[in-house]
Formats: sequence, C-alpha cells, structure tokens
Amino acid sequence: MLTKDLINNIAEATSLTKRHVSDLLSVTNQVIIESLMSDKAVSLHGLGTLEVKQKNERVIVHPVTGARNTVPAKKQISFRPLATLKEEFKKQ
Repeated sequence: MLTKDLINNIAEATSLTKRHVSDLLSVTNQVIIESLMSDKAVSLHGLGTLEVKQKNERVIVHPVTGARNTVPAKKQISFRPLATLKEEFKKQ
C-alpha cells in the first residue's frame, strides 16, 4: 500500500479531509522518528512495538578467501508484532 492509498483509506473511514490525514500522518511519523532517535520504544496499538536494539561488534569470515573482517557495533530498528497479529497471519 502506498502512502496516498493509506491517506485515502483513512480519509474515507474517518470523514476527515485528505489534507488533515496527510498532516496527521506526517506528524505521527516525525514523533516516531524522534522517539526512536532518543532510544525510546514506540508501541503501536494493535500492531506491535518499534524499538532500537544494539548490535554488538562481530567478526565475519569471507567464505572464499578466509579473510576476517570486523563489523562494527551499530544500532538497529526492529519491529516486534503483537501475538494477536501473529495469530491473524497464521489463520490465512
């Protein structure tokens, strides 16, 4: 689904204007980004949780040459869906 489709669907379901929905979506995205940038988890009701996880430094080995390289530590965004959402997908 594209952003414009999401905006259209929300506008139809709530009888808000597309402009209002677009503004709300932009503000929502900005708030989520700011929360994740400050290492705060974001819980999305009915969907799951977005959170920042710290990945440790690790050593990888090239399968052909055997050369060893170090992958530096980094932060990564992960999504943990709710159990009810997982169950809905299992039903399909």
